[in-house]
Formats: sequence, C-alpha cells, structure tokens
Amino acid sequence: MKKKFILVCFITSFLIFSKISFAANDETIYDKIDLFGEVLGKIDKEYVEEIDQSDAIDAAINGVLQSLDPYSAYMSPETFEQMETETRGKFGGLGIEVGMEFGVVKIITPMDNSPAERAGVKAGDYIVKINGIQVQGKTLSEAVELMRGPVGSKLEVTIRRKGVKKALVFEITREIIEVKSVKSKIIDDSIGYIRLTAFNENSSKQIKNKIKNFKKNKINKYLLDLRNNPGGLLSQAVKISDFFLEDGEIVSTKSRRSSENRKYFAKKGDIIDGKTLLVLINYGSASASEIVAGALKDHKRAIVVGENSYGKGSVQSIIPLKNNGAIRLTISKYYLPSGKSISGTGITPDIEVTESSDEFRIGTETDNQLDFAITLLNG
Repeated sequence: MKKKFILVCFITSFLIFSKISFAANDETIYDKIDLFGEVLGKIDKEYVEEIDQSDAIDAAINGVLQSLDPYSAYMSPETFEQMETETRGKFGGLGIEVGMEFGVVKIITPMDNSPAERAGVKAGDYIVKINGIQVQGKTLSEAVELMRGPVGSKLEVTIRRKGVKKALVFEITREIIEVKSVKSKIIDDSIGYIRLTAFNENSSKQIKNKIKNFKKNKINKYLLDLRNNPGGLLSQAVKISDFFLEDGEIVSTKSRRSSENRKYFAKKGDIIDGKTLLVLINYGSASASEIVAGALKDHKRAIVVGENSYGKGSVQSIIPLKNNGAIRLTISKYYLPSGKSISGTGITPDIEVTESSDEFRIGTETDNQLDFAITLLNG
C-alpha cells in the first residue's frame, strides 16, 4: 500500500503543479487518479518482471501527451538535453525527422545527404523494427533512443512503404549530422536556386544574403526548393514569406484562448522586385515549409510545383519542467491567408510532378522534379 500511496501522491502533485484545475465536485477525475495509482501498484507487484517506477511514470506522462496528437510528447532530462544539442546544428545520428502515427514511427523527412537519405529512406516511410526490435507499442522517445548510438556504428532499420508489399531493410551507419539550412547556386546563368532544408534562427538572414549575391549577377528568375524540409521556427517562415510579398496576410494562428490568436502580415517590399518565383515541395515538406508555400500560392506570387505536402498545420512549444525535462505541446493551429487549414491535407501544388523512380535523389541527376522546374522557368 505504501508504493500505491507514493504513486497516487506523485500523480496528484503532477496534476497540481502542472496547473491543471478541476471543479471541486468533479469526483470522476480523482477516481481516475486513484485508479491510475492502483494500476501502477498492481503492475509493480504482479508484472512478470520487476519494473522501474520512474520509467513507468515517464511512459504514462508521455502516453497522455501522445494521445492528444502525433506531435506532443514528453522529454526526459536526457532527451531534452539531446534535443538542445541537436538544435545547435551538429549531432550524431541517422539524419531523419520523425513523428508517431498509428503507434509506429513515421519518417517526416530524411535530411539532405544524411546516412538515411543515402540509404534510400523516404518521407512517409514507417519504421517497424530497429535492430530487430518491434517499434509498435513503444513511445516516440523510446524509439528515438533505440536509433541513437556511437558515431560509426551500424543500425538495421526495417521499413514499411506505401505501395510496396514487402518490408524494406536498410543498414545505416550513424554519422555526425551537420545541419546547413541554406544552399544556393546559379543555374543556366539566369536562375537563382535556393535550397532551404530547415527553418532555424539564421535561415532568413542567409536567404537574404544569397539573394543579394544573385542580384549582383543579374538573376531574373528564382527557384525556392522546400522539399524534405520538415519546418522549424514560425518566425522564420513569416520572414521568408515576407521577402517575396508586398502586402497581405501571411498566416494566422488560433489558440485555445482567443486573446492569444495572432495574424502575421507582410511589409511592403518584395526583395526580388516581382521577378518570377517557383517553389518546389514534396511529401517531406511540412509545417513552416507549408506556411511559406501556402502563403505564396494563395497570393498568386509563386508557382508551386511538385507533390502534395505533409499536412502539419499546428505549432508546438517546448515547455521546460522542474525535473530539467520538458514537454513538446501543441499550442495553436495555423491557417493560410485563404482561411484554409492544411492539417491532414497539405498544400496541393499548382503543377504536380511526382518522383520519377526509386533512384530519385534531390539535387542529383535523377532529380526529375528539379529538371521540370528549370525547364518551366526557362520556357
């Protein structure tokens, strides 16, 4: 009974300190809290193997968050520290952005030239096994932990892909992943190509500098490549959209409280002076990428080419906790200038161009989408 008492007190304290308030006469909630403590007590006493109560509580907290949507999750102090390391732009791993769907890890996008991308992993793939261990039933944090390991070590990942009957098995070597969010080049002496792989703190500044250099070379057509870009900072999506617009709404966010709803508008001044702009997207384009592509499409400022995007129409906030961990919580949903939410539907391109084959790689000789965009701009 002592263990049960400790567990019940822990959960009750968690709810209080998390500022979750209940009506005084809401007995059902407290009955559930008591039931939860009873279940954990039974598990601790009767389960076939001894459990770590701390891990069990972490899993319970994470279960609550992941029942809300695929993007909310609990991060232990260790996981939170790892995430902070990764946001600094250099870390060891496979180079994939992942989420949870149907109890399985779903790949939102592989990063450019990452071990996963080179191995043939694609956006939309489902990871079902990691080194032979079933992923279904595990939390996202647990699955990510299985993928971590020393740089240079190998990892076997079993994947299910839509349209492919047999499971695909990839052996991937972990590497140091360096995130370079902006790349650029001049194509055919007239097209300024900008590849944006993530929306981090310096993305808008880097793009602005790239465009300044393009202007020195008298570039008159621009191509913004957002394929396999999983998103990032909302503020950067707004700034980058604003670069190409003279006025009008870029995006709006709606929260639980109407007082926290926001609308973001473009300031006067298109930095490429109204010149032709084409945006490339695919299924790996998510969140902030969809804000930019959607805003430019709604304002008829750019031609959007490629495949339907991912459909992540929500904003997450990282909220630190007293135990030095954190929660990633969905705090608002965003809407395009047309008023449309892209949750679950994504951005539909003006011109659909699908990947040509399994050998397709972004920015290589097999990149038929880029070839099409260049031909269209030169036409």
